[in-house]
Order: sequence, then structure tokens, then C-alpha cells
Amino acid sequence: MSVIPGPPVRGDGGLQDIAAAGGLHAYQLRLHAEYGPVVRFQLPGTDSAVSVADPVLLEATAGINKRPEKLFEFLAPLCEAGNLQTLPADEHAPLRRALLSVLAGRRSHEAHFAGFAALAEEQADRWAERAGEGGPVELQKDLSALSLRMICQYALGGVVDDPGKVVTAFEIVLTEYLGRLYQPAEPGTEEQGRKRAEEALAYLREVVDGVLSSTEQDGHDLVAALATAGMSPARIRDTVLMIMLAAHHTTGVAVSWTLYLLSRHPEEAARVAAEIDQVLAGRTTPDYADLKRLPCLQMALKESMRLYPPGPYGARETTEPLTLGDYDIPTGTTIFYPFWAVHMNPQYWPDPEAFIPGRFTPDEAARRPRYAYVPFGLGPRSCEGASLAMVEAELVLATLLRRFTFQPVPGHDVVPTERFVLWAADDIRMNLTLRSPAR
Repeated sequence: MSVIPGPPVRGDGGLQDIAAAGGLHAYQLRLHAEYGPVVRFQLPGTDSAVSVADPVLLEATAGINKRPEKLFEFLAPLCEAGNLQTLPADEHAPLRRALLSVLAGRRSHEAHFAGFAALAEEQADRWAERAGEGGPVELQKDLSALSLRMICQYALGGVVDDPGKVVTAFEIVLTEYLGRLYQPAEPGTEEQGRKRAEEALAYLREVVDGVLSSTEQDGHDLVAALATAGMSPARIRDTVLMIMLAAHHTTGVAVSWTLYLLSRHPEEAARVAAEIDQVLAGRTTPDYADLKRLPCLQMALKESMRLYPPGPYGARETTEPLTLGDYDIPTGTTIFYPFWAVHMNPQYWPDPEAFIPGRFTPDEAARRPRYAYVPFGLGPRSCEGASLAMVEAELVLATLLRRFTFQPVPGHDVVPTERFVLWAADDIRMNLTLRSPAR
């Protein structure tokens, strides 16, 4: 068998190379462009890793149900009953079933859709006021807060008084704990950063306790499903906190990148807007059944998630020997999933950096391998809330694009950066123009 290619081993564990590339997400693009679809590289949190950017080879890894514990230690402080990201398979399986019973249920999505639509319209009303004042909006800040409101209403049966403050608290926690993996703290700031993170985490737990105390324990809400599955109160609280973290990031980031890309491609934006106008026929928000009638919008969303996957990477740990093409992978190896590099693989995505929603017609999608497009991960540790996130994102996009045209703020650079998700370093600022009279 062949030796897996990769960069020279560094004494700093590869930190300098990652920083020089602008982050782990960008480093992966560079590695695969230089060394090919399978690369051996140093990764903080593990001795070494094998990164796989070929969707055909990914198929062989799809059944792995173990995450590398050291790599996900940064999330451990958010959990009091064991790190949810690294639970053994026998503990993870019943938790996953409980989550899917709520988050992936079509009937449940439809039942909550009117509530989602009301929240989306409230956000549009707030932006309409801002448009009238002539000031720009910060897409990721506002849309992450909207997503947080949605997940609390849908899965938890409760509300959050200050979603913006919650989003900020999550950012403080992740910046501190995730940052420890990739870069040392500046001299004299380590203790200050730890204290800010501890205070932010204490606030988040206080918020979750408040949501849980107001949650109805009947029906098919998340808390009831977890209790029925026999989860302890601590495990339930951990799960709620992690769901809030993942859900507000995923949907808010996906919608913001889609609006950004459409603002830079007016022809595609006009095509999507015309479709929305036709389907909604004078209404300001879609019904649940309308989503199937918005293929142009769906393709634009999928293409934006190809170019800017909310979660730019994932990882598993082999539990038995594995063969990937010409390479033998021993037990205990970290398999790194560079989702962004997979989505930019020119063998399956010609002109990969271009925004081309037409890649996602049914015929075009059928020509690609199953794992050429993996915005929500793959296998038994993939995102349980994927279908819910798509419903929310399509609804929010239809509501906002029905009422506004989006223009980038002149001079504002949008730079992707990794903070657990593929964020924009200084948000995505947009000027808005009303497309239709306010109600």
C-alpha cells in the first residue's frame, strides 16, 4: 500500500501552517490542492489525521460512529453529564433516535410552521423600519437571533427574552474554548478570557434553566422526547444547550451566506424573487406547502451551502482497520472531513468557486456521488436537525426576499472565518430596499 502524502511534520503541531492559511478551513483547501484527495496532516487535539476530500472514498468512512475525544474537548465545558459530541455509540444511539423523533418529523414541522412564519415576519418588520431609516443590517447577528427564537419555540416550547445576548454568549464561549486548540492566548489575557467564558457559560445555563422551567412536558417537543427516552435532567439540559448552539448557528449562517451571494449575483436574485412573487401571489410569507414550489430558491440555498457550508469540517475515529483507495488506515486514526474542500473538489464541481444554483437540478444532482455534497455531515453522527434547518432557511429566505432587495455595503469586506461554523469575520452588512409596500 502507498504512503499517504502530506506536509512536513512541524514541532508546533502544525499551528503555524494553519494560522498562515487563515484558519483550518482554508488550510484544508490548500492541503488538498497540493497533495490530492487524501492527505496526512497534523491537527491540534490529535497526533495526526487523515483528511479525505474525495466523495467516493468518503463512502468507506460513513459508518464510523466514534468521534475523537481530544478533538472535541473544547465542547466538554458545555456539558455536565458527559460530552455529547463524544458519547459512545451505545449511549449516542438512543439520544439520536429521540432527537430525530422531534427534529426530523414532517408533521411536526408543518404544525409549527405558522409560528415560524410569524417570527420571520417580525424580523422582516424590524428590517423594514431599518430600511426606512437608511441604516445597514448585520445579517449574521440578526438571523442567528431569529434562528434561536425559532428553535426555542419549536423544540423547547419556551422563549428567550434576549436572543442577541444569548448569541453573544455562545460566541464568547466558543472563541475561548475553541481558540485554545489553535492558538495560545496573548500574554496576560488567559485568565481574563477564561473568566469571560465562565460567566458567559453560567448565563447560558441560566437561560436554559428558564426555558426548561417554562416548557410544556407533553406533545412531541424535544424535552418530552428526551424524558421519554430516559435521559437524566442533566443530560436533557446539556442536550438543550447543544441544540440551541447548533441550531442558531446553522440556519442563521446558511441564510446570511445565501443573501450575500444573491446580492452579488443580481440575475440569480431576480430569478428567485420572481419565483417567490409568483408562488406567494401577494402574501408576505409562504405556507408550508409552498416550499415545494420554490425550486430556484432551494437551489440557491443549496449552492450557497456548498460554497459556504455552515460547518466547514467534521471528524471521526476509526474503530477498526480501514482501506481508502491505495491507503491502509489503522484503528484509532482520526479521519478528518473537510466539507469545504469536498464541496470545492473540481472533479465533481467544475468551476468550483462560481455561484451556480443550476448545479442542483435533479438531473445534475443525480450525476454526482452521494457524498459530493455534505453540508450537514454524514453517517450516524450527521446533524439530526438537517431537515428542520432547511425548512426554516427556506421560509426565512422566501419571507425576506419577498420584501427586500439586498445590496452589499460599499467598502465592507466579507471574510469567511471559522468559529465552530463558517462565520464572517466582521458580519455581513447589507443595505435594504423595500420591494413591496409595508403592510
